[in-house]
Amino acid sequence: MAKELHPQSQAALRAIRSKAGAGKRVVFVSGNFNIVHPGHLRLLRFAAECGDYLVVGVLSDRLSGNAQLRQELRLEGVAAISWVTQAFLLDDVPEAFIAELRPAVVVKGKEHESGFNPELQAVAQFGGRLLFSSGETVFSSVDLLRKEFSTTDLRSIGLPQEYLVRHGIDTLRLQTLLQQFASVKVCVVGDLIVDEYITCQPLGMSQEDPTIVVTPVDSTRFVGGAGIVAAHAAGLGARVQFVSVTGADASRVFAQAELQAAGVQAHLLTDESRPTTLKQRFRSQGKSLLRVSHLHQAAIAAPLQTHLLEHLEEALQTARLLVFSDFNYGCLPQAVVDKIIPMAMARGVMLAADSQSSSQVGNIGRFQHMDLLTPTEREARISTRNQEDGLVVLAEALRQQSSARYILLKLGEEGLMIHAGNGAAPSHWLTDRIGNLNSAPKDVAGAGDSLLIASALTLACGGNIWEAACLGSLAAAIQVGRVGNTPIQHRELRQELV
Repeated sequence: MAKELHPQSQAALRAIRSKAGAGKRVVFVSGNFNIVHPGHLRLLRFAAECGDYLVVGVLSDRLSGNAQLRQELRLEGVAAISWVTQAFLLDDVPEAFIAELRPAVVVKGKEHESGFNPELQAVAQFGGRLLFSSGETVFSSVDLLRKEFSTTDLRSIGLPQEYLVRHGIDTLRLQTLLQQFASVKVCVVGDLIVDEYITCQPLGMSQEDPTIVVTPVDSTRFVGGAGIVAAHAAGLGARVQFVSVTGADASRVFAQAELQAAGVQAHLLTDESRPTTLKQRFRSQGKSLLRVSHLHQAAIAAPLQTHLLEHLEEALQTARLLVFSDFNYGCLPQAVVDKIIPMAMARGVMLAADSQSSSQVGNIGRFQHMDLLTPTEREARISTRNQEDGLVVLAEALRQQSSARYILLKLGEEGLMIHAGNGAAPSHWLTDRIGNLNSAPKDVAGAGDSLLIASALTLACGGNIWEAACLGSLAAAIQVGRVGNTPIQHRELRQELV
């Protein structure tokens, strides 16, 4: 009977069978979809949850009657909906196509339940199911919620004009440095993290105890930790190798695919005794309600340390920049760090490091002889055991303790303090500050990662610390302008400098 279908329907049928495979439950929905509205979103969300592969047949102009929009526009609108796996123009009555497709489930709107439904006879022939639902109100805005993760508003970002004047920096110079990022080979090593944002709908207060009750609506995952540092570097144009340790789980598979798509050459060593670090953020109405971390903080075993060093030794043969992105989750025990640093210095590789402290755990000062360190004020105080002195004294103490060249002290909403040590002449700017360059941040997660890599790449290309801090702050401003850790792109920084 397949030959009796319209050629468009036959082509769609072949594509579905090829892509869906034998193990997936196919769900089918058909309709005019003249103007996609919240009711359609609810219905399609419900249909998507009934199986693994949602197929939507958009009725052609011949079948749809007096549709206000042409079939191409109606198809485009449906295909753009995130729940839909495959959409096509249907020029046959739905029951004829259903008889050939043999989906596990066919979904129609609740308003059709009391009427005549020719699809019922079609599904009865092969044991399928016909379900009626208009979806749940809670799901109507999921596609809008997802836009929170994919849109960046750059209108709230501005360059630090007075800072540029003080240091004689012009935007043409910054554009030149940005172009040179493509010539840099970078090696990033550190803890890989997968960040998951779980969007929730608030249901109210529990009657049993004073607890807020929510229901998960959607989840979006990103590569984080040292992985996003590597992805940022690739997005800025550099050639990147990334070395880390993961568990043998689904998060590893996800991260590997995302890193490959970002253009990162990843060497992910497997430790079956630990999970891939997963950090979940439960959010509602643009606010984080709760964070849950699945992790193992013990140092990796000696055999894995050896393998990690072998990969790094090979990567450092051609690298110009080595970046430590440490979250104190065991990937970088001190014995490994102490072997990597001289290995890189012997080859003339520039060194940069960031080390996130959890509670009182962490010591960024353990990364000795770095060209660049980018701690928060709190991390610097933990490392130096200094809770009293001012910021300049604190930064200089950390610089001397770690034998670092430059310190970029992250101050959260107050921006960034740049400390370049003791200069040769009083006229040299040794310490300066850049304020927060984004006046309307959405999500501060990942700001430090983008600052670290953009600043380090600038130094690796011959820029000075003031230029590095400026480009790093600009990258951080772009990053906080969206939700989730999405790799910074070269064009985004270039756009702000034009």
